[in-house]
Amino acid sequence: MAEPASRDAHPWAVFLAFLRLGLTSFGGPVAHLGYFHAEFVARRRWLSERAYADLVALCQFLPGPASSQVGMALGLTRAGYAGALAAWAGFTLPSAVALVLFALGVSHYGQALAPGALYGLKVVAVAVVAQAVWNMARSLCTDTRRIGIMAVAACCAVLFPAAGTQVGILAVAALAGLLWLRPAQQAAHDPLPIAVGRRAGAAWLLAFAVLLAGLPLAAAAWPSQALALVDAFYRAGSLVFGGGHVVLPLLQAEVVPPGWVDNDVFLAGYGAAQAVPGPLFTFAAFLGASMQGAPSGWLGGMLCLVAIFVPSFLLVAGALPFWEPLRRGARAQAALAGINAAVVGLLLAALYHPVWTGAIRGPRDFALALLALVALSAWKLPPWLVVIACGVAGAWWAGLPA
Repeated sequence: MAEPASRDAHPWAVFLAFLRLGLTSFGGPVAHLGYFHAEFVARRRWLSERAYADLVALCQFLPGPASSQVGMALGLTRAGYAGALAAWAGFTLPSAVALVLFALGVSHYGQALAPGALYGLKVVAVAVVAQAVWNMARSLCTDTRRIGIMAVAACCAVLFPAAGTQVGILAVAALAGLLWLRPAQQAAHDPLPIAVGRRAGAAWLLAFAVLLAGLPLAAAAWPSQALALVDAFYRAGSLVFGGGHVVLPLLQAEVVPPGWVDNDVFLAGYGAAQAVPGPLFTFAAFLGASMQGAPSGWLGGMLCLVAIFVPSFLLVAGALPFWEPLRRGARAQAALAGINAAVVGLLLAALYHPVWTGAIRGPRDFALALLALVALSAWKLPPWLVVIACGVAGAWWAGLPA
C-alpha cells in the first residue's frame, strides 16, 4: 500500500526529490520510468505497484512525453496541483537550462564550438534514433500485423511529410488495432490515489481543446512570432504519441521551413539533447533559445519549454478521473496496440528524414554513426559519454583532409 502523507508531501519536498532525478536520470523515457519506480514505489512508497503500473499505462496512452506525465501525476498524487508543478520543474529544468546554454553558445557565439564538434553531434543523433527504433520495435511490433501497421505508417510519413499526417496515421492505426488486434484484457489494478473530480477533469480537458483550437486562430489574427511559437510548440506537445524522438519530425517541420532555426543547428541541438538527463522534450528550450528573431535566448527557451509541456499537464489532470473505467476495456487496449505500432513507424520515418538525410553525407559520417550505435547498443556506454565522444571525434575528424 502507499505510504500515508508525511513531511515529503510538501511541494518543496516533491521538487527536491525530482530535482535529484532531473540531474541524474539519463537513458530516455523507459529508463526514467525505472528511476521513478525505484524512487517513489520501492523506496518512498508513495503508491503501490499496481497503482504505478496503472499510471504508466494511462500516460503511454496519452499524447506527449510519457515519463514527464508520470512525474506530473506523481507530484499531483503527493501534493496536489502545486506538487505537479514542483515535480515538472525539478525533473525538467536541469536539462532545459543546459540546452539553453548550449543554444546560446551555438547561435550567438558560434566560435565557442568547433564546426566539427557540431558535425559529430548531428551524426550521433542517427545512432540514438536508430537504437530507439530497434528497441521500440522489439517490444511493440511483436507479430506480422503490428509489423504491417509499422511499415505502412513509416511509408505514409515519408511520402506525405505534412505536419498533420501524423495525426491521421495514428487515427487509422487505432482503427486498425480495433479491427485486427485483440490483446488480452488485463486484471483490475489498485485505484490511483489521486483526488481529481470528474468536473475538474472535464474543465482541464476543455482547456486543452480550447487552446488547441484557439491558438492557431489567435496566431492568424494577431501575427506575432511569440504567439506563433506558442501555437507551434503547444501543438507539438498535444499531437505526438511516443515521446521525445517522435516529436522530432513535427518540430523540424514547424521551425526549419519558416527559417526560425537552421537545420544544421536543429540536428546539432538534437544530438546535444542526448547528453543531458531528464526528458527529451526539453529540446524545445534549445529551439526557443536558437530562434533567429525575437523572442530568443532565455525568454524564447522558457516560452517554448512551457508551451510544449502545458498539454501534458492538462491531459493528465483531465484524463485521470475517467481512466479507471476506460482502462478495463479490451477495445481501448486494442486501439493502443495499433497506435504503438504506428509510433514505431513514425520513428523509423524520422530516422530517414531529417536525421539520416541531414547528417550522413559520406563514408566518415556513416562510420562515426555506426561506431556510436555499437557503443550505445552493444557496449552499453551511457548516452552522454557517446555524445561527448562523437563531438570530440567530429572536431578531430574535421581537421583531417577529405
